[in-house]
Amino acid sequence: MSRNPRITEWQGRRVWLVGASSGIGLATASALHQRGAQVIVSARNAEALQAFARQHPGSQGLALDVTQRDQVQAVAAQVLGEGPLDLMLYCAGYYEPMRATQMRLDSLLQHLQINYVGALHVLDAVLPGMIEAARAGRPGHLSLVSSVAGYRGLPNSLAYGPTKAALIHLAETLYLDLQDLGLGVSVVNPGFVATPLTAQNDFAMPALISPEQAAQAMLQGWHQGDFDIHFPKRFTRVMKLLQCLPYPVYFPLVRRFTGL
Repeated sequence: MSRNPRITEWQGRRVWLVGASSGIGLATASALHQRGAQVIVSARNAEALQAFARQHPGSQGLALDVTQRDQVQAVAAQVLGEGPLDLMLYCAGYYEPMRATQMRLDSLLQHLQINYVGALHVLDAVLPGMIEAARAGRPGHLSLVSSVAGYRGLPNSLAYGPTKAALIHLAETLYLDLQDLGLGVSVVNPGFVATPLTAQNDFAMPALISPEQAAQAMLQGWHQGDFDIHFPKRFTRVMKLLQCLPYPVYFPLVRRFTGL
């Protein structure tokens, strides 16, 4: 199993969470602050960021739109100008159920810009500084929130699934390229988490967990040095097994269980 440097202590560590105004990002920011981390949160919703900063003394909220490269560069420069990062978590996400029979190009491109291109914008802005810090003896950690929807093609996931698959591939490549520097890389693949995004689903979501439970699973994964942080295990292990099935078995099985 792939291993990163374990993060066992958060006191005084500088962490930047991008996409942390709600859901998993917000819960993780709160959990890290509780453990003594110096938390910086970013998202488009400036009001939500200000509320977080008020409720979590010592934290900082910096608004940005991940699809705007110049904004990301400016905020990242401010963050890195105040010191090296121990963790950068990319958890910005957009989700709209979509089938190929109702394909909407504008929505497809919006998924791409927020879920994947936004991650590239942030990496472009922080990676040189984090590599420099690693070479100077202070290696940090990069973590990308993907989804089990990125494992294989699923019905109703025409827009969302491919962008999450791209994030998984990106994280794998980053891990291979950065491991020798001691710079940690992880990919987070949640199952169903009760967030504003999954609230759109009109079907039963097996093994649904809260954002707070998701945050605890992520902290445990970083503590263990995991590359692949997936949860809840009772659901994600089944999804991983599906990855191994040949197409003649996989396609009929998925259609049977989803009814789509």
